[in-house]
Amino acid sequence: MRKKIVAGNWKMNMNLDEGLKFAETINTYFKTKASVAEVILCTPFIHLAGVSTIVSKGKVICGAQNCASEPSGAFTGEVSPSMIKSTGAQYVIIGHSERRTYYNEDDKLLNKKTLLALASGLKVIFCCGEVKQERESGTHFKVVKKQLEEGLFNLPSEDFKKIAIAYEPVWAIGTGLTATPEQAQEMHKYIRDLVNEKYGNDCAMNLTILYGGSCKPTNAAEIFSKPDVDGGLIGGASLKKEDFVAIVEAI
Repeated sequence: MRKKIVAGNWKMNMNLDEGLKFAETINTYFKTKASVAEVILCTPFIHLAGVSTIVSKGKVICGAQNCASEPSGAFTGEVSPSMIKSTGAQYVIIGHSERRTYYNEDDKLLNKKTLLALASGLKVIFCCGEVKQERESGTHFKVVKKQLEEGLFNLPSEDFKKIAIAYEPVWAIGTGLTATPEQAQEMHKYIRDLVNEKYGNDCAMNLTILYGGSCKPTNAAEIFSKPDVDGGLIGGASLKKEDFVAIVEAI
């Protein structure tokens, strides 16, 4: 059975003290409540070392939200994958729609980041997805295919096995809109079929594909019930204990 994952993406929220206290709350909860899903907290860089220490004795894992495309050097303000790894974090999100949109990160750059992250010993949650205009024009499949082909499909199969893919319908992030469970399943199956064509059935069937578009306690169970949806990349709802726990338990 392929791995189930629920990853909370805190984005740019919570100061250091707030973040550490919140991580302690989540970690304490899952020490006593078994989860079918792997629970990941993807925090701002300033939280990584502290959160990694907090969760190291529990069942929660720490991850970063982004990484640099270079291993070291004169890149003021950047944080390399090896730096992230040194904090105890195990995952990094690459290609989130906000990175693509606000910081103009293209698939070539995201591929470079992915290769470096894997070489540094991190696992990658690679994001893909279409904006509203692309969905309405019917090019959403073409858009996602291009993102995966240019961002991931030069990886050898052994490295690809360290990837989880998160499908983000960008039009459903922070807008109050949500893809229907049927729309999510349709795209998740399409992604799995693409991976099957490239890497074979075994790799495709073991690939974890997450849904990342306004997933809430009220819709999580229905979305997660679809056969090709293996969990979620959770934004706003990951900042509230009750909401995040409810989404994890919906699996």
